[in-house]
Amino acid sequence: MKLTISRESLLTPLQSIAGVVEKKQTMPVLSNVLLVAEDNTLTLTGTNMEVELVGRVTPVHVDQPGQITVPARKLADICRALGDEAPIELSLEGDRLHLRCGASHFTLSTLPAEHFPNVEDEAESFRLELPQKELGRMLDATAFAMAQQDVRYYLNGLLLEVDEQHIRTVATDGHRLAMAHLELATGCPDARQVIVPRKGVLELARLLDDVETPVTLVIGDNHLRATVGAYTFTSKLIEGKFPDYNRVIPRGGDKVVLADRATLKNTLQRAGILSHENIRGVRLNLASNELQVFANNPDQEQAEDALSVDYQGESLQIGFNVGYLVDVMNALDDDQVKITLSNPNSSALIEAQNDNRCLYVVMPMRL
Repeated sequence: MKLTISRESLLTPLQSIAGVVEKKQTMPVLSNVLLVAEDNTLTLTGTNMEVELVGRVTPVHVDQPGQITVPARKLADICRALGDEAPIELSLEGDRLHLRCGASHFTLSTLPAEHFPNVEDEAESFRLELPQKELGRMLDATAFAMAQQDVRYYLNGLLLEVDEQHIRTVATDGHRLAMAHLELATGCPDARQVIVPRKGVLELARLLDDVETPVTLVIGDNHLRATVGAYTFTSKLIEGKFPDYNRVIPRGGDKVVLADRATLKNTLQRAGILSHENIRGVRLNLASNELQVFANNPDQEQAEDALSVDYQGESLQIGFNVGYLVDVMNALDDDQVKITLSNPNSSALIEAQNDNRCLYVVMPMRL
């Protein structure tokens, strides 16, 4: 294998693919990136057996086609450290990959391409296209609520639901729920639900740009595949049944609070400084046109703060994990936030005042 390529053309896909490659691997080849040079194209592939990312660079001057795997992070670090001026020459000599750029020369260890695992191809069951910015918005609006290392493995991911007129993303860790939807004529006659694992969601979100250019999603029985420009992303799906999110959404709350999102976020963050380090609890006291926020901790320290809100109704005291509330404020992008409550033991429903594409549910806590 021998080829010549510009630094930028090689570095851009390498940085994306290095994110997929885990630092600690049980199989040495999984720390490597697969390089395949043929027909003036260089294809780079990285995987951790759960997620695979393939990037294609063209045109590339290929003197001698071939394929090999090399350490992904080392190759990315070398490219990052090189200057922009000179092109990079990659040549395989024996079982070593030589990288030459100007006066610089690096020799990297390799492993045979045959040792590199491939995600098995499967029959696709459904395909759709949507703008990158819309899918990115939905992932950003919900991914933060995914569980981490929960024994209920189906919560360690994000539900992607497609029906004839909508696409939804839903995430929950059992204490809060985030849901976003997009109205889109998908042509999907029967509703489909798949659970994408946490790593897959985060890596897919990194690939998407804030543009109208479409991303193609292919949903199979065991995999989700996304094509974004020169990249093909594949993630295994989590087997299991996601909770019925409609049962979690509180209905019929009679206490509706309108508040400035940025002011409420800042007030919560200030009070949260003195909340209990582990449970992060704050108490909200709601009265006519005012919301008071209280926090204390085992060191007998306490915080009190307040802000003006639009609310007429009975007073209410309710406790929440302040981190969960701040996460929701960060996810919303409207200036005004609407919070619907009913009693101290019922979950809060939080939405943007002028945008119904996202909603959030946060369970209360006893303080």
